[in-house]
Amino acid sequence: MRRANRALARIKAIGILALGWALLPAAAEDVIRSAPVKIAVFDFELEDATPAAALLGRDTSSATTMDSVTREARRELTESGRYSVIDASKVATPQKALRNCDGCEAALALQLGAEQSLVGVVTRVTQTDYYVRIQIRDARSGKLLDQEEANFAGSEEGWATGVRMLIRHQVLAGPQ
Repeated sequence: MRRANRALARIKAIGILALGWALLPAAAEDVIRSAPVKIAVFDFELEDATPAAALLGRDTSSATTMDSVTREARRELTESGRYSVIDASKVATPQKALRNCDGCEAALALQLGAEQSLVGVVTRVTQTDYYVRIQIRDARSGKLLDQEEANFAGSEEGWATGVRMLIRHQVLAGPQ
């Protein structure tokens, strides 16, 4: 009887160990997944396609508005818990418009210690119609991980809200 109890106890112990080993990769994956991704968020850029901008030869929106848009994007990403935001506003860029550099921001993000980079563009089409585009790249490979775009209507005071909605409902709603 004692021998049978010991054998049964050993079988149970082996079963518990096997179960533990089977669950270990899933537990490790949860820990890895819970660590926020370091993302370098570059200042949002304005692409002013309004007739007024073409006529005047300059953008018709203020730098203050674009600063507000960038701050809102960084805040939304940080508050999500999925990202640890690295402010990339002070980094020297090879050209003024990162949206046209075919992923050069990924290398800059890597230099800042980031795992990913984010470039955002607000394209003003009319005084009340604008698009927001966000591109997220892997900092090591430069591979495009996510690209989202949405059309909004409203004055430039609402651009930060448009960026927040795009991040919340498209960027953060995607796969983790």
